[in-house]
Amino acid sequence: MSETQQVTDLPSAVPPGGNGIDRFFKISARGSTFGREIRGGFATFFTMAYILVLNPIILGSAKDKFGHQLDHVQLTTATALVAAVMTVVMGVGGNLPLALAAGLGLNAVVAFQIAPLMSWDDAMGLVVLEGLLICVLVVTGLREAVMHAIPQPLKQAISVGIGLFIAFIGFVDAGFVSRVPDVAGTTVPVQLGGTGTLTGWPVLVFCLGVLLTIGLLARRVRGAILISIVTMTIVAIVINSVADVKNWGLTVPKVPDDVVASPDFGLLGHFSLFGAFGETGAITVVLLVFTLVLSDFFDTMGTVVGISAEAGLLDEEGKVPDLGRVLLIDGAAAVAGGAASASSATSYIESAAGVGEGSRTGFSNLVTGGLFAFALFLTPLLTIVPMQAAAPALVAVGFLMMTQVKHIDWDRYEIAIPAFLTIAVMPFTYSITNGIGAGFLAYVLIKAVLGKAKEIHWLLWATSALFLVYFAIDPVEQILGVK
Repeated sequence: MSETQQVTDLPSAVPPGGNGIDRFFKISARGSTFGREIRGGFATFFTMAYILVLNPIILGSAKDKFGHQLDHVQLTTATALVAAVMTVVMGVGGNLPLALAAGLGLNAVVAFQIAPLMSWDDAMGLVVLEGLLICVLVVTGLREAVMHAIPQPLKQAISVGIGLFIAFIGFVDAGFVSRVPDVAGTTVPVQLGGTGTLTGWPVLVFCLGVLLTIGLLARRVRGAILISIVTMTIVAIVINSVADVKNWGLTVPKVPDDVVASPDFGLLGHFSLFGAFGETGAITVVLLVFTLVLSDFFDTMGTVVGISAEAGLLDEEGKVPDLGRVLLIDGAAAVAGGAASASSATSYIESAAGVGEGSRTGFSNLVTGGLFAFALFLTPLLTIVPMQAAAPALVAVGFLMMTQVKHIDWDRYEIAIPAFLTIAVMPFTYSITNGIGAGFLAYVLIKAVLGKAKEIHWLLWATSALFLVYFAIDPVEQILGVK
């Protein structure tokens, strides 16, 4: 936007009755207008509304230790509710154009790493504990200490690894990649399609969706991911009505009988704060909560600083205004997500779309949050999206997270090797925890071997010791006589 456009877009006077709102959100003081804030709120919603489709699919496709699955409709309601409430809270309390919703990557940890070890109630209880721990870290100031303990390249490697993990989930769930059956002579663990080739209409929908998504991303189209999901869902509905396809998976793309329905709040409050300790043991619980905290912790810091910088809101020292309050709200969002069984909610980098449209204050969050609240009543429309239409978004998000790899210095082996192991182990073992642990252990080992042990923060020593026990849990349990 040019300077001329910015000047002409400024109102000559604040709309009647709007003086109090303008002063509260500092709209004019930050050089914005009500029009820009409203446009920005819409832009942010449409660039992150895909989470209303993806979060229920990711969480709904997983089973807990006892084989139970969460209801898709209830997940959609919970996802929309948490996003609506916490986005508005951030707008009013933090006055930043920063929307929140269930975090991609975090929900994958809950679905594929935590839930198989315990019940869903226990898993969501760990999410609540994670949020409470983040709030404590913010209040005590320990968050800054932890930030300094972990080298920046390792933080970036974690984001990259999670990105590859998410993309891999997308390829597998869409049927583009499948496990090779356990037969004699098999040496390859995975294959293309279900038989070594791509077959069936659903896989075609996925492939076309990937091509459409990457094309829109390459052209920098706002809302590229959402546009792709909507378009390929329509294509899938048409194909299903003509070909009567049987292998769509959990969600069959067909026009619902009703477009509007009452929200189903059945999942709210279904969490057990300490039940996981009885199911998996204290060491495993500590490591799982640590994984959640780490993922949420650093993604939020990067997002908050990035959005604030893009909006021109950083002060002379490069600090975010009211950072403590913003981080506390983000921690509360994790608590709310767990309590609603929607997984941990966190700040969204897609808020940059709203900033690009002119958002500079939390007023735009009222618009975004309002749209999420409206989506509560459109559950039938949101539950007709098949995985094959939504999975391209996972691949796209994987690419976006992969871009962090350029910041890692690959010529310094002491950081490059731990970063590589972090990135590779996550998708190869289908575990974010394993990737983080491998990276931490490698970093501590290499630093010690090079005579640089003093450079390692004590928090890294402590967490690496926990990961060492985690990886060696079987022989440790045998030595202790647990097995």
